[in-house]
Order: sequence, then structure tokens, then C-alpha cells
Amino acid sequence: MAIIETEATLHEAHRDNHTHRDVNGGWLRPAVFGAMDGLVSNLALMTGVAGGSVSQQAVVLSGLAGLAAGAFSMAAGEYTSVASQRELVEAELDVERRELRRHPKDEEAELAALYEARGVEAHLAREVARQLSRDPEQALEIHAREELGIDPGDLPSPTVAAVSSFGSFALGALLPVLPYLLGASSLWPAVLLALLGLFLCGAVVAKVTARSWWYSGLRQLALGGAAAGVTYALGTLFGTAVG
Repeated sequence: MAIIETEATLHEAHRDNHTHRDVNGGWLRPAVFGAMDGLVSNLALMTGVAGGSVSQQAVVLSGLAGLAAGAFSMAAGEYTSVASQRELVEAELDVERRELRRHPKDEEAELAALYEARGVEAHLAREVARQLSRDPEQALEIHAREELGIDPGDLPSPTVAAVSSFGSFALGALLPVLPYLLGASSLWPAVLLALLGLFLCGAVVAKVTARSWWYSGLRQLALGGAAAGVTYALGTLFGTAVG
């Protein structure tokens, strides 16, 4: 009796604790990757300019210009991309809505066939499809989920995507510039702060992956550091050639 109660308790605990990671990343993934993009691109830009042996003012100006240009570019691109995707989805929803209005029985049969193909018994699939099709809006939502893989009530907002992309990129791109704005007179404080930011971004990415935080952090630090090193070398080479 005690063994049965223990097993039941363990089963209940397992059921209560059975959770999964957010495989879509939610807001965390685009925000972190936007900041990481700003960090890497602006750090690489500034080190490339600094490699050309230009003045400190030119390095700071390039960093601020890179921040503004990159953030506006990211926001515009994200807005256009999400708006286009949303318009396409809404057009497909209109098609599905018309079909449900003109051919309700055919759409009901189609839904039943989908459930039957997934292993539901034929009579049960037909009954489930019949009950779900009684409400046109519910039927539209179910057909959209089953056929298009989307949720009509949870379409992405182009404005939110643009603003979040702008903010996260600008925040990341600000890090390499910040030491100069606070009075630094050389490139190294900017590089060190940017590399620290890359490590932290990589560690945060581990929240939505199966990797350990230190592995993700070191990987991003290595990639960002390599990009900065290559652009610094190219800046030195080009600066010598132009000079």
C-alpha cells in the first residue's frame, strides 16, 4: 500500500514539474540577437576605422554613425518583413474565410480528414469536425492552425518588431562607443567592454538553448573577437595603402 502511494506521489510530482523550454525563444531570442548584432557590427566597424590610424574623433563618429545607421536599418527591415508576412497571412485567412462561408460542408470534411490522417477513428473525426465547425470563427482558427500553422489571434505586430529591433540593436551598438563618451582615449576599453557584452549575450542565449552558459558565452566572445580582429587588420592594411 505504501509503495502504491509513493508511486502515485512521484507520478503527481512528475506531472506538476513536467515543463519545457520556450522553443520559439519568445521575446528573449530576438532581443538578445539584436543586441549581439549591434555589438559585433559596431565593434568591428570601430576597430576597422581605428586600424586605419585615424583620430579618436573619427572612431567615435564612426561608432555613433554605425549605431544610428544600423538601428534604423534593422527597424526598417524588420517592419517591412513582419508587415509583408502579416499581409500574406491575412490574405490566406481571407481565402479560408470565404471557403468556410461558401463550402462549409467541404471544409468540415477536410477537417475530419485531417484528424483521421492523424490516427483518429473516422466516426470520431467526423463528429469532432462537426462540433468544431458550428462556430465560424472557431472553425477559421482551427483551419488556420491545422492548414497554415498560424494563430489568427496572435499575428506579429510590425511596429512592435521594428521598435524592439531598433532598441536592442542600439543598446548593443552603444557598448563599444560608451567608453569614449565617458572619457576613454584609446580603443582598448571599448574592446574590453564590448567583449564582456558579447560574453554576457552568449550566456543569456543559453537560456533558450541546451548549451551551458559558459560555452555559449565563450563562443560568442570568440566570434565577435575574431570579427573585430579581422576588421582591425583590414583597417590597418587599407589605412597604409590609402595613406
